[in-house]
Amino acid sequence: MSHAGGLAVDLRGVSQRHPKLMAGGGRRASWLGIAAVAFATSIAACCMALDISWSRFFNGFGELGRIVGLMFPPEYGTTTRFVLWCKSLGETLSIAFLGTLCAAVLAFPLSLLAARNVMPDWLARFVVRRCLDTIRGVNTLIWALIWINVVGLGPFAGMLAIMTTDLGTCGKLFSEAFEAADPKPGEGVISAGGSGLHRIRFGLIPQVMPVLLSQILYLIESNTRSATIIGIVGAGGIGQHLTEAIRTLEWHEVSFLVLMILVTVATIDFISARIRFAIIGNPPTNDKAS
Repeated sequence: MSHAGGLAVDLRGVSQRHPKLMAGGGRRASWLGIAAVAFATSIAACCMALDISWSRFFNGFGELGRIVGLMFPPEYGTTTRFVLWCKSLGETLSIAFLGTLCAAVLAFPLSLLAARNVMPDWLARFVVRRCLDTIRGVNTLIWALIWINVVGLGPFAGMLAIMTTDLGTCGKLFSEAFEAADPKPGEGVISAGGSGLHRIRFGLIPQVMPVLLSQILYLIESNTRSATIIGIVGAGGIGQHLTEAIRTLEWHEVSFLVLMILVTVATIDFISARIRFAIIGNPPTNDKAS
């Protein structure tokens, strides 16, 4: 007998009457132990496969500190070079904006075909989803290298790389937004005599449009950083100058270029946040009186 809160509990009797329920806790604990061991084993295996040396890691902090010291104060070189960097930064922004916009436009109809509450044919959904997975599974740098071989060096290849990568990402995010929408407005449209297309147009799309716009704004911000990276392989933008500065050990210029990128990303983040709040509503405030 066990006393809990003034009530006598017959644990043995409860176990006999409900053996499955009482045995569940032990099984759950066993599975948690197995999962913990498997997790620790996988971490150890990854460390061995990657030849991770913590002594090399901590000893490298000295070299990292030396490089950081060489980056100050930041320098932009000549005025001509600064103007060239600003032009390249504009290319990076154009790559991110146009690539994301084209991807969103192309992904919108594909996301409708991938959504369960829009496309009833499971085979069509399966094909579209796997195509989106395949596109999304290839890294942006790989797409940049592919498009460079197709259209040549320059920002056009970078824009196509961003567009291709985000086509799979937007297709997945948009389809999930459609599937999470409330079905009642669409049912109301059908009950009023509307067709299936009317249900999508007036009952589904108005619900998810703020979510889709918010996701597009976030992707523009994220792709600004991605467009910087793909410039390393010759896809245009400020990444080319950043790579040249690192290779020639011009750390003062590297620092200035990094600061330009950080200021640009912070500005885009501020503007996109204001636009998102204008679309989905005012930002939450801490009201102490409530």
